This record gives sequence, structure tokens and C-alpha cells, in this order.
Amino acid sequence: MRTYLDCYPCFVRQALSAARMAGATDSEQWEILQQTFALLQDFELGATPPEIGTVIHRIVREDTGNGDPYAAVKATSTREALAMLPRLQTIVSEAADPLDAALRLSIAGNIIDFGMGDGHSFGLWQTVERVLDQPFGVDDRPAFYATLDGAGEVLYLADNAGETVFDRVLIELLDVPVVYVVKGGPVLNDATVDDAVAAGLDRVAQIVDNGAAAPGTVLQHCSDEFRLRFEQAAMVIAKGQGNYETLSAAGPRVFNLLQVKCPVIARDVGQPVGSIVLKQAGVDG
Repeated sequence: MRTYLDCYPCFVRQALSAARMAGATDSEQWEILQQTFALLQDFELGATPPEIGTVIHRIVREDTGNGDPYAAVKATSTREALAMLPRLQTIVSEAADPLDAALRLSIAGNIIDFGMGDGHSFGLWQTVERVLDQPFGVDDRPAFYATLDGAGEVLYLADNAGETVFDRVLIELLDVPVVYVVKGGPVLNDATVDDAVAAGLDRVAQIVDNGAAAPGTVLQHCSDEFRLRFEQAAMVIAKGQGNYETLSAAGPRVFNLLQVKCPVIARDVGQPVGSIVLKQAGVDG
């Protein structure tokens, strides 16, 4: 997905939010904003939002000396989600269609997003209740099920810490081995290996990182090892808006699972903010 003009105010807001999360002083925040303004003038319009976001968050980490500004909120999100895990597992075990319920719960967890402003206001359990009954805005479940039936392994691209617990509920239900892919370094509240292990993903999947500290999956920034895994994967589950922004044209073996949380994504998906989406990726060009 390309970057829209409406993304630019969000980049500035995100830079300021990340700087404050990192404990930056007022003068450091101002310097980070100045660098962000300069960066936004230099990037080509064809860049994806995660490509731009990667550089902004690198600036914040380097200028503040804080290697993981979101470490505390990631740990809190994971603890809160783990406290809900027994209830989530019960929902799935008692559902008339367990796989559908698990898919919905995985999408519900995508509301845990500190890149969207006030990350403390997402109302996690209320989101679970809504998503369990909500019609899909984009519903490619038939293609998802058919691809899953023929896949010997699933490559599962993680999004945020805490959301990892909701992914675990879905992975527990899948009948094929899963490789769970996290970020190669801290960026926003995206999950790293430590975050995934804290959520218990090592009990249900093989955890690997993609070699990049970037929101979404910017393939040219990822490790050779991950790119080979991606190229060879029969099925890829790509969670969240960042993975939609980077992989929405990656081909039909990729399935984007997300909640629509901003007007730009809503415009690109063709569904209103608040929609739940299971979308088979298209092909670029």
C-alpha cells in the first residue's frame, strides 16, 4: 500500500508520541520533530508507511538512547492479555465453529496498537465481544480455509505484543506446524522474540525473527533467511495494518487479518473504520 498524504500528520504525531514514550526532554522532542519534518520532505511518495515509520522510530531510539521505548507497555499488554487467555480458550472450545471463533479472536487482539494515538483506550474485552458478533467487512474465509487445507506449514507474521496471546489461541487450533515471525528489533509496540516467548508462543510455534526493526514486513530490509522462508511458504498469515501496508499486493498465498483503525486503511480496503478484515492479498501491478 502506498503512503497517502493523510499519513503525514500521523507520522509527526507518532514521532512525538514515541519521543515522549522514550522519556525525551522537551528539547529532545523538538529535535526529533525537526528531523521528522526533514525526513518527510525527502521520502518519495511511492514509499510505504512502514518504510517511513522505520526511520522515524530509529531516530527516536538513537536520539534518546532508549533502545525499546515501548518495553513497559508491551509487558503490560502481554500480562493483561494472558489474564484473559483462559476465557479466550473457553470461547473457542465452546463455539459452534471453533476456527471461526479463533480467527475472530486473533483479529480482536489487533486492537492493541500504541501506534494509533492513545493506546490505553482500546477497550480490549469490549472489542472481543464486538468482533465475535460482527460481520466481516472483507471476508475471504473460503479461500483462507482452502489454502490452509493444502498447506503443510503456516508462516504467521506477528504484529503487536499482547496481540500475540490472541494469535496463540488461533495457532493452538491449527492442525499444521506454524512458524511465528516477530520483528528483528524493537519498533513501536511490535512483538520481538522476548515478547513472543512471554506470551507463550514458544509452546505452540517455532519463533523466528525477520531481521528487521520495521513496522509491517518491509521485505528488502529483512534478512536473507527470512526472505527465503517467505518465498517458500505455502501460506502466510499477516497480522495488522503494518503488514497490510507492506504485503497487500504480495499474492494469493498471503492473508491479511486486521481491524481497520484509521481512515487511510479504510480508504484502501474499501471498508469503514472499525471493520474486521480477512483479505487475500492481491498481486502488485
